[in-house]
Amino acid sequence: MNKPLRRVAIFCGLLILALLVRDNWLQYVRADELNSSDFNRRVLIERYAHARGDIIVDGKPITGSAKTSGSDFAYKRTYVDGPMWAPVTGYASQAFDATQIEKIEDGILTGNDDQLFFDRTLAMFTGEKKKGGDVITTLSGAAQKAAFDGLGKKKGAVAAIDPKTGKILALASTPSYDPSSFAGNSDKDGEAWTKLNEDKDQPKLNRALRETYPPGSTFKVVTAAAALEHGVVTGIDDKTDSPLPYIMPGTTRPLENEGNIPCKNATLRVALQFSCNTVFGKLGVDVGADKMLETAKKFGFNAEQFVPVRANASIFPEKINESQTALSSIGQFDTRATPLQMAMVAAAIANDGKLMKPYMIDQLRAPSLDQLSQTDPEELSRPLTQEHAQMLQQMMETVVKDGTGKNAQIKDVTVGGKTGTAQHGENNSKNPYAWFISYAKTPDGGSPVAVAVVVEDSDASRDDISGGGLAAPIAKKVMEAVLDSKK
Repeated sequence: MNKPLRRVAIFCGLLILALLVRDNWLQYVRADELNSSDFNRRVLIERYAHARGDIIVDGKPITGSAKTSGSDFAYKRTYVDGPMWAPVTGYASQAFDATQIEKIEDGILTGNDDQLFFDRTLAMFTGEKKKGGDVITTLSGAAQKAAFDGLGKKKGAVAAIDPKTGKILALASTPSYDPSSFAGNSDKDGEAWTKLNEDKDQPKLNRALRETYPPGSTFKVVTAAAALEHGVVTGIDDKTDSPLPYIMPGTTRPLENEGNIPCKNATLRVALQFSCNTVFGKLGVDVGADKMLETAKKFGFNAEQFVPVRANASIFPEKINESQTALSSIGQFDTRATPLQMAMVAAAIANDGKLMKPYMIDQLRAPSLDQLSQTDPEELSRPLTQEHAQMLQQMMETVVKDGTGKNAQIKDVTVGGKTGTAQHGENNSKNPYAWFISYAKTPDGGSPVAVAVVVEDSDASRDDISGGGLAAPIAKKVMEAVLDSKK
């Protein structure tokens, strides 16, 4: 071979080698990146070429799939009672991706998860269309409807938990949205998406999991637990040595109570019954900031929760002085909580001091209906002893029987609860938040449901806003729905 031909051969060989390297680089090194690229339309076409699996409540799907026209995407997501279930399902959109359960369990729902490899392979031989698997939730349709209808046009949220297992029974947030309205990729879907994003009331915000509020007086049950656990008080009917007025340490400012109530040297039971700021503020100082923080963390504060959807961390502030500790111990200053967190507090007390990890996916199921996975109840912590939990139950039951929580009473059922009205806005200039946390007992002494309700805003006048007036009736309806389902 002469020299010019040899050079051409070498050059061609190098080109072939470069082509092979490039081909292998694309097929193996960058395969996952290219498959998930927003510019790879073939992947998207395949993704929407078949019906998506369903999210199941009470054995019935609350989602579906509909054939589309005028698009190369064959199917789009549909929802049953979309606004009611949006805080649970999230959304799955051809144009705007997915959130919450729709996103977390996307592999199961689309049928692309590795656990469904056998089903996909079998379908290739049988000629059946590819199918997605199902997500079986822990939710109660009756409890969810009671929560959603109870909130109505008010801005707020509800979380309900089974204290014995941690199963989430209801998760409602208002105002809400219909995920079906932007499930496709048309101009109409884009307009619906834009309208939602521009809405000042933030209907896409999951207030039950992602919004933290000052919990107000509902936090006093945590302070009471800390006082009992750390030996600051030993009996719920013993005097607490609480002066009136109570001047917060390092200040000349008295801690105020709401109204003319019997708070001077009140017992723990009476202090919770009448929601005495002075008693619980002083108790928080006596317990100390570090031990208050320790107890709050055992209830789940200062850590994100995954149910499996992420819930923002509720906060008990760290590195605070004594006057700030007093305010934090009555659910003010920088103390903040999600409705899920306060439902966890009520659930731990109702479950004799054992806090179960909250979750809302019970099973994952293959298209063949074979079970892929099962979530087992898991203990998260022990915030307080059984003895102290039962003391707190007595106190919370007094609140409902003879105190500020009377609107949560259910005939022939023992209910424990705590109201809260939390300051909102600079110098408390805006309508306060109305809170209620509670649990209901069955005749055998067990508790099938714990509930937290927050009403963020309402049309009621400022003087008419209270946890007992606005939030307690909603909690009552949710508890009744769960109790009725157990009959």
